[in-house]
Amino acid sequence: MKENSFFKSLPFKLLVGVVLGIVIGLVLNATDGSGITVSILNVVVTLKYILGQVINFCVPLIIIGFIAPSITKLGNSASRMLGVAIVIAYASSIGAALFSTAAGYALIPHLSIVTDVEGLKELPPVVFELAIPQIMSVMSALVFSIMIGLAATWNKSKMITGILDEFQAIVLSIVSKVIIPILPFFIALTFCSLAYEGSITKQLPVFLQVIVIVLIGHFIWMALLYILAGVYSKENPWDVVRYYGPAYLTAVGTMSSAATLAVALQCAGKAKPLRKDMVQFGIPLFANIHLCGSVLTEVFFCMTISKILYGSIPSTGTMILFCVLLGIFAIGAPGVPGGTVMASLGIITGVLGFNETGTALMLTIFALQDSFGTACNVTGDGALTLILTGYAKKHKIKEQNINVNL
Repeated sequence: MKENSFFKSLPFKLLVGVVLGIVIGLVLNATDGSGITVSILNVVVTLKYILGQVINFCVPLIIIGFIAPSITKLGNSASRMLGVAIVIAYASSIGAALFSTAAGYALIPHLSIVTDVEGLKELPPVVFELAIPQIMSVMSALVFSIMIGLAATWNKSKMITGILDEFQAIVLSIVSKVIIPILPFFIALTFCSLAYEGSITKQLPVFLQVIVIVLIGHFIWMALLYILAGVYSKENPWDVVRYYGPAYLTAVGTMSSAATLAVALQCAGKAKPLRKDMVQFGIPLFANIHLCGSVLTEVFFCMTISKILYGSIPSTGTMILFCVLLGIFAIGAPGVPGGTVMASLGIITGVLGFNETGTALMLTIFALQDSFGTACNVTGDGALTLILTGYAKKHKIKEQNINVNL
């Protein structure tokens, strides 16, 4: 049953798309000049262009569909502990993003990244252009989402809140039934193009190095979170993290915080330093809003891909803006494979200026390691719950039974 589930998963489909795309691209490269090769390449670049247009069109819809309803839900449920939980979740995510940014500036220049395009073959032009413009710009969608979400919360507008919830369900259907199914084809076409040009053979070792670096970064950030939580709560963090092995492995296998939630609750429930009411409240909440591992991964990958495709790493100011916005998007990320990067496509294209090729590479490399990012998120939830426990004790908040339906 697990085997069948794996073969139906998005990472496996993307991996198949990558392999097929590279193989076909290399074959076309070897047979360059024939009429059949030119015809196939015309189809490849045209389909890639059209699918890219569809994905880009959906970006503002995804922003509005997930950011605005998330704000209304958090606002309507506002409480003292919820506010604290949101603040520390955001602080962890943006901290992980800035940590990843610093590591990127320190490490990426020393990787063997070939940025020149000399000797690469040129792809034929698109046969016909089917332009599908976005309904609004990325930043307009972001500002609109924040304003409409806050205004609906301030006015306690049940009708608008209900409409936003329904719109979120509609957008999730678009993501799950349109975007996710076409992604493997878009990825295959992109890697076919890269393999034909000849750049993929030069950059594949770099991607493998980057994945290893990111995994190391996950463990460093988790260690830092637990150390800070232990200092603040004056408890031994090892008494929490030592129970999280099953949750980590489950997250690696399921690639889903939601699917790991039951195991995470069991692991946290065994940790003596954690108050039971904080476990009941914090673990389900953080499973939805705390995505430190995914954020850390996305930032480093974005910097690497920018260096590979565009010859330089984004400026410090641009990366700081990206990190600040990414923390917001992470809180409202959809519960689909690669949800963080899917929700933040707008700032990847709008702030970092990625084109269709850059977006495709980002989606692929992120999805292929998404299970480890999820495992980092889930394990980090224990540290934030320890901080919540420490806060409750310091402010003499009485222990109580809390039932949170998330």
